[in-house]
Amino acid sequence: MNAAQPPADEGPPSLAVDGAVATIRLRRPAQRNSLHGVDLHTLLRHFSQLDADPAVRVVVLSAATEGQPRPVFSAGYFVAGFDGGAHDPMLFERVADALARLRPITVCALRGSVYGGATDLVLACDLRLGLVGTEFRMPAAALGLHYYPSGLRRYVSRLGLGLAQRAFLTAQPLPIEELAAAGLFQRVTDPEGFDAALAALVDSVVNLAPLAAQLTKQSLNELAAGCYDEPGLRERELRTTRSADFAEGRAAFAQRRAPRFTGE
Repeated sequence: MNAAQPPADEGPPSLAVDGAVATIRLRRPAQRNSLHGVDLHTLLRHFSQLDADPAVRVVVLSAATEGQPRPVFSAGYFVAGFDGGAHDPMLFERVADALARLRPITVCALRGSVYGGATDLVLACDLRLGLVGTEFRMPAAALGLHYYPSGLRRYVSRLGLGLAQRAFLTAQPLPIEELAAAGLFQRVTDPEGFDAALAALVDSVVNLAPLAAQLTKQSLNELAAGCYDEPGLRERELRTTRSADFAEGRAAFAQRRAPRFTGE
């Protein structure tokens, strides 16, 4: 193989759709899944495709960690990308914001440590599963960087001010177990149990009424950001009470069977 070419299994993030579940996979394990400009643009295209597919109810954000000495989900933005006039200073922020706004429910399968801007991709997901013994580190101030506004807001809303201050103002690693204790992760598991735990988490989301789950996701994110309006929340509530899914949910409960939701 030409030494200038990456291995066949490395490259921009891949997208696979299996029924109601889509999986996005970061694919640069030899570079600790550092995110290049092409990777960020690829993620934006994947997000747009998934938003336009109403059949997709859950999106799993994962990463290849095979062959790494210690598993790393992502080392963040490729630092060399900051050099040169082609750098778009708002590209990473657009990616994290687009991930947070995705219509489907998002699950981060954090099978490794995560650093820098990639920590905001973790926070931008709705639900998170972590791997024991890994860490979460934000070195922005150690590199001389003030972080972008929406990322700071997500840190404070997801972690609370105290942990956000610790992350940014010490640049020291935060153990995944400590973040789980603060409520950031639905579960932290060992490598042997990770796949089963992920499947169970995804299954629990897939079985929800998609319209109610997706509208509730929007409302929760707006409440966390302090940018909601009560009439808008009431309108979403009314929309679900009039939905076919709510009628189906009530019928299934009365008949003691699993509901068959359609998202309508």
